[in-house]
Amino acid sequence: MDWKTFQALLSGVNKYSTAFGRVWLSVVFVFRVMVYVVAAERVWGDEQKDFDCNTKQPGCANVCYDHFFPISHIRLWALQLIFVTCPSFMVVMHVAYRDDRERKHMAKHGESSKLYNNTGKKHGGLWWTYLISLFVKTGIEVSFLYILHRVYDSFYLPRLVKCEVSPCPNQVDCYVGHPTEKKVFTYFMVGASALCIVLNICEIVYLISKRIVRCANKVKRRNRSRPVPPDDYDDPFNNCNLPLTKQELKDQPPSFKTASKAPFRPAVLKLEEKIRASAPNLSLLS
Repeated sequence: MDWKTFQALLSGVNKYSTAFGRVWLSVVFVFRVMVYVVAAERVWGDEQKDFDCNTKQPGCANVCYDHFFPISHIRLWALQLIFVTCPSFMVVMHVAYRDDRERKHMAKHGESSKLYNNTGKKHGGLWWTYLISLFVKTGIEVSFLYILHRVYDSFYLPRLVKCEVSPCPNQVDCYVGHPTEKKVFTYFMVGASALCIVLNICEIVYLISKRIVRCANKVKRRNRSRPVPPDDYDDPFNNCNLPLTKQELKDQPPSFKTASKAPFRPAVLKLEEKIRASAPNLSLLS
């Protein structure tokens, strides 16, 4: 496999990625692709030749190897790297589609007319494409880790396996080549895959939280720019129904209603009694 061409294709994804996406791409190439190409392929090599069994029965070693190692580590990791990086091409293809639409629109309506301010900015459909690609990558990583865990019994590589599969005449002891070295590389590749899963989850949380904050700020700006409704408007000339404070009641000049209220009536009655007492009794004169 030509990994240089593969790297050249994925380098375009780096322009449209967030900080977490760039770290993820670096981990994939430095800790996975480079380790796979430089060391892992040489360690495994032709592993079936290094699988020795203590029998000369024809076909026994081949059957035992296929029973204990149905999928080669090195080929499984190659498939994993291909499938994991493929969702990133969804983003590149979406940006290329935007560029094509922009070019056609400018050719039709002129150079000054634009559909997008920046075709690589993660807004609208491109944001959803990027988010879906992260979910797909995370699902692929988890699926391959589960396959490796199920096939090789918790990523463990034994030194010796006992085989009783036909056509072996009886229980046969088979020895795995370079078991410790293979175990170290297996744990390293599993750890790098787990790190990529954590980075994908962090990027998903970052994108969703950033989108929520942006939507909340839009709602706040919309509420600030909205005009005040007439019911909430404080009209100084139409505040008759509003309750007044005690200080405002004291400062307010007396009106006809306040003058005719109950507290002032006793004083008026006393004044009427004085007037009647001082007036002469006209009935006596007649």
